[in-house]
Amino acid sequence: MIRTFLAVVLSQELRAELALVQQELKQKIEPELKRDIRISWVQPANIHHTIKFLGDMDEQVIDPLHRALDQAIGNRTAVTVPLERLGAFPHPHSPRVLWIGPSENWEKGAEAKRVTEIQGAIEQACEGLSFLRETKPFSPHLTLARIKMGERHVGIALAKSGVLDSPISLGSLPVESVVLMKSELRPTGSVYTKLWEVRMRAG
Repeated sequence: MIRTFLAVVLSQELRAELALVQQELKQKIEPELKRDIRISWVQPANIHHTIKFLGDMDEQVIDPLHRALDQAIGNRTAVTVPLERLGAFPHPHSPRVLWIGPSENWEKGAEAKRVTEIQGAIEQACEGLSFLRETKPFSPHLTLARIKMGERHVGIALAKSGVLDSPISLGSLPVESVVLMKSELRPTGSVYTKLWEVRMRAG
């Protein structure tokens, strides 16, 4: 059994830009934070857009899943997700995850619908191989940090800094292919290995 997930992989250029965003975010909120707060910042090399977490998977399913996804999305057209705002899950006043993603306007438009359709086709292909369907609504975003302790204090720091109210323009995340990643937990953190990739048609 191997631990796996499906994801969109980022370019080196985008990772470098996200590292700068993380630095700026730290500088703006850390002066307001108390010592008993624990924030785990995602290493830029490990930032990716998770399409579906699969969990423990039998290695015999690797090839059938590859064929199923190739059929499901191989003929679909690539789409681009703009990175225009910082946000927090589940609530800005008590966040557990800090993220960067598209604006609310974009999420109501045609491109967002196409991303959701791609994700829906992936869900259906996975369901055909007995993977459980995701129950949470799909939201394209990139995780920058996870708050392990002191959510309310982080929420206060975010409100004082005003970072969630300021639009940003970081470019975009091209959704051109989906990768099956193997995840291994090691003492130094998670190590990700790409097993295969399904490419979509150019937009």
